[in-house]
Amino acid sequence: MQNEKLAKQLMKKSKTARYERFGHLLSLSALLLIMAIVLGIIVFVASKGLATFFKDGISVKDFFTGTLWNPGTKTPNGHQAVGALPMIVGSFLVTILAALLSTPFAIGTAVYMTEISPKRGAKILQPVTELLVGIPSVVYGFIGLSVVVPFVRNTFGGSGFGILSGTFVLFVMILPTIVSMTVDSLRGVPKFYRQASLALGATKWQTIWKVVLRAATPGILTAVVFGMARAFGEALAVQMVIGNAALMPQNLTSPASTLTSVLTAGMGNTVMGSLQNDALWSLALVLLVMSLFFNLLVHMIGRKGAFKK
Repeated sequence: MQNEKLAKQLMKKSKTARYERFGHLLSLSALLLIMAIVLGIIVFVASKGLATFFKDGISVKDFFTGTLWNPGTKTPNGHQAVGALPMIVGSFLVTILAALLSTPFAIGTAVYMTEISPKRGAKILQPVTELLVGIPSVVYGFIGLSVVVPFVRNTFGGSGFGILSGTFVLFVMILPTIVSMTVDSLRGVPKFYRQASLALGATKWQTIWKVVLRAATPGILTAVVFGMARAFGEALAVQMVIGNAALMPQNLTSPASTLTSVLTAGMGNTVMGSLQNDALWSLALVLLVMSLFFNLLVHMIGRKGAFKK
């Protein structure tokens, strides 16, 4: 009897093991819930967005190559005016230009914070970067409306609303994201890389340029992609300075629009199930696909960097 009781006690799971099993189940439940939510969002947006083509009979070619956006009306050739090309072009223009403008500033700031003056950088620039991250989008929009738009109008001409104003606003908005991730990438470069380079006779700047930045290239590219993803999906701040004209951009100072600006302006003014509403859901589907593309690109860059290491 005593041996049987002892065997049962030994076979009985301890309190720590039960807690560990509960933790595993809780983590698995959270993971499945997140996966279900993400899958549900994708299915819901896809079903709404594809209704434009399957229910309303809009041609995919007309949607992606058309330049007239006025759902519910027809173009001179008799097709529905649901051309999304102006918004797609506007979104890519402000995103790419903002990334091109912010990347050199971000890399320079990160190099200063990690390689040139780490103490001063951590003391001054780190809080400033964190402050920029915490500023709401509407504040950026108001600043752009009050400062950037008049500056563009007085300097480059035009109304001040357009791709250029949106680029300047997004430049400031995505700069903290790229700076923070670039700093982490530079700090992740092993110290013996720098020591070996200096021991071989390289100067500090040669070490930074030839060794540190090259070793951190995958992380820097990931930071740029994350910044582009935020710029592509930004809505309110861009809407306030770009002009909200669903027209093909003629130049950087002419009023234009993005996918997000058209969505925020029109989603509350349409009837669910109508062509106008379905067309907006199609724009949302394009945004979702681009977000998935940016995430896939980040994953590919990370794998490439890990392979090189």
